[in-house]
Formats: sequence, structure tokens, C-alpha cells
Amino acid sequence: MKKLKLLVFFVISIGVFSSCQKEEIINENPQEAVIKPTKAQLEKLSKMNINTDNVAIKDITFLDGTNEKHLVSQDILISLADLNSYTTAEPNPGDEKQFRFPNIVAPPFRNIRILGYTGGSFALTNKMQTALGWAVFNYNVLPNTINLNLAFGTNIAAADIIVYKVNGGLGGAASIPTPAGQPGKFVMINSGTDAFNINVNEHVIGHEIGHALGLAHQDWSNPCGGGPVPGVGPIWIPGTPFSPFAPSIMRSCINPGTDGELTATDKDALNILY
Repeated sequence: MKKLKLLVFFVISIGVFSSCQKEEIINENPQEAVIKPTKAQLEKLSKMNINTDNVAIKDITFLDGTNEKHLVSQDILISLADLNSYTTAEPNPGDEKQFRFPNIVAPPFRNIRILGYTGGSFALTNKMQTALGWAVFNYNVLPNTINLNLAFGTNIAAADIIVYKVNGGLGGAASIPTPAGQPGKFVMINSGTDAFNINVNEHVIGHEIGHALGLAHQDWSNPCGGGPVPGVGPIWIPGTPFSPFAPSIMRSCINPGTDGELTATDKDALNILY
């Protein structure tokens, strides 16, 4: 048996939480001023089929010490310096079930070394490490060309995707595939996620790995049921069915009762892409 299903989930001590918790984005410095993107930058994001509602420019310092300005849309990070290199594509109209970004992981890069970081203050907690193993298992059992080779440690130079902990509430953030077709390198899991059970941690980590592999938010047109958003949507993955509210690990919200597993159409989307 892959794992025991937990019968109960933890409740944060500050009170009852809602049944749907938004993925939170990284905020390295809560006091920093929010920099708004230019019209040209927003137009480029729109052509990349990325939600342009509430986009901000933030300085992000990654685990390898690099510090770059990134356009932040929900939990998706796009390098400002590389923005013009990203592929654009025409969106498909409607609310079809599963979506991708213009760039996905190219064939030479599909045997992916994924590192669960264990050093210092950025180390994944024991719960997060277990959840990462479960999430990787979920991806690896699929009959496609993506293969995640999981290791734990601190050798970031030998990794294609690095999963590590940063300060923040429930949720995380991730890089998306590069214009060259490499997977998004950095998957950041917020420290507050550890307050929830392993299944919730599995869901958050699996969601962010999905972004690193090119999957966009399934409910982009109505995130968390909060109403329509402006701009175009991401690219529909042909062969996935119409259903903007069906269960998916790639929805913008986290249900605290999640089992953390990929749904049938999550699996279809990945198998169709890869």
C-alpha cells in the first residue's frame, strides 16, 4: 500500500479555516513596495496565456543565491529578464478542463532529477519530505515519458527541480518550464503548509510540481469560485473534457479534506502532453 489515509486533519490553533484555501505566493519581504508591471509586460503575459489579474514584480532570491526580478501571478513565477524569450500561443476559448503553459518540458529534459532540500532553514520538514515522496510517486506511475528521480540532500547543482521550504502560510510557488524546454527549477513550499496533514502537503507539492512541468490552473476562468478574471486563459489540452469545477490537483484552491492524489483528468492531461 502506497500510504495510509489519515482519518482526521489538523486544525490550526487560531480557529476554523474555510473549506477552500487559496494557494499563497511567496513574499520574501512583506514590507517591500509592490511594483506594478508595465502595459507591455502585461501584454506579453497575456500572450503567454497567463492570468494578468493582480500581477506584481517581486525580487525573488532562490536557494542557489540568485536574485532576480520575477513577475508573480498567483503562485506562478516568470523571470522578468527572460520574459521576451517565452513562447506565446493562441488560447482555446471556453472552460475546458485542463490547461498548460505555452512552454512544456522538451524530450531531452524529461528524465528529471528532483531534489528534496534538507539543509539549514530551507530544509523540508519530515512531513514535507514524506509528502514529496508521495507526490513524486503519483507522477512516476503514469505511463508517459516524464520520469522524476527523487533524492534528498543539499546538492542543488545536480538537480533539475529543487523543492525547498520558505516562510509563508499554506501554499507555495513554482517556476514554469523555460523557453528551452527545461522544467521549472524552483518549487518553494511555504512553512505554514506543515501545520496541515500529509495529504494537504502532498497536494500543495504535487500542485507546484505540476506548474514546473507546464500545467496551468484548471480553474483559471473562475479561481476559487471568486468570479471571472480579465484577460485570456491558458492553452487547453485537447482530449481533456469540459468541466471548469471538476476536481483537480491544479485548481487554485486547496480543500483541507484533499487526499492529495492526481485526478483522472490530471492523469489524462499529463499523459496527453507527455
